[in-house]
Amino acid sequence: MKTIETQFKRIESKYLVSKDKLDYLMHDLKTFLVEDDYPTSTITNVYFDTDDFQIIQDSIAKKHLREKIRMRSYHSQTCLTSPAFLEIKRKDANGVGHKSRLMTDPTSIFKLLEDGIPNKHIADDILIEDINALRQRYSELKPRIFIYYERQSLKNKQRIIGHKEHNVRVTIDSQLVFRYQDVVNLDDKSGIPLLDDDFVIMEIKASAQKPSWLEDILLKHGLEEGKFSKYATAYHKTMTMAGQEV
Repeated sequence: MKTIETQFKRIESKYLVSKDKLDYLMHDLKTFLVEDDYPTSTITNVYFDTDDFQIIQDSIAKKHLREKIRMRSYHSQTCLTSPAFLEIKRKDANGVGHKSRLMTDPTSIFKLLEDGIPNKHIADDILIEDINALRQRYSELKPRIFIYYERQSLKNKQRIIGHKEHNVRVTIDSQLVFRYQDVVNLDDKSGIPLLDDDFVIMEIKASAQKPSWLEDILLKHGLEEGKFSKYATAYHKTMTMAGQEV
């Protein structure tokens, strides 16, 4: 049984990729990468924030290490008792991403974030302390935005995985939608498109700088790193639809 990782530290970069380039790009990537242990997945995210979205506003303003708090599920049919991860994401001054997470179920996550009450199955005292500190800074956390997408995942081939500086994982996210209403209806995958249907999001997660072979592939396909954040994009679209200035 594979051990579940609870701490991540990596450099992440994102790219908007046109669908008409995707097959050629994947062909080149698979020269160096193979399918991940879980090559395809359905990802359901619920982001927690205040009524006035103070957490994402602070993140956009680069305050408090650009924190985000979310619940993530990898199940196509998600309910309140399904396995789910509670995750806290941050980015340090050097642009390195840090993620802490624990696995429990949606009911327990809602109870912890909204009321500060962990159940007996949540044993990560450090993460609970972190959550309580966030609840003190941002009062009345609640589910604010739902984001769903389909993901393809690739990882290093075995022959180069021993070189730590070349440990790379690449994900391709498509069919991205979001909702700012009916957020906790986890089994409903409907929503508003998060980006143009002609594009997908490619994300590179590396333990250090990208290896030269990957830089060459990016250059060949004319791909430039962007600053795309799924939650920030959903927030901006939500404010626009609500007729509010951001």
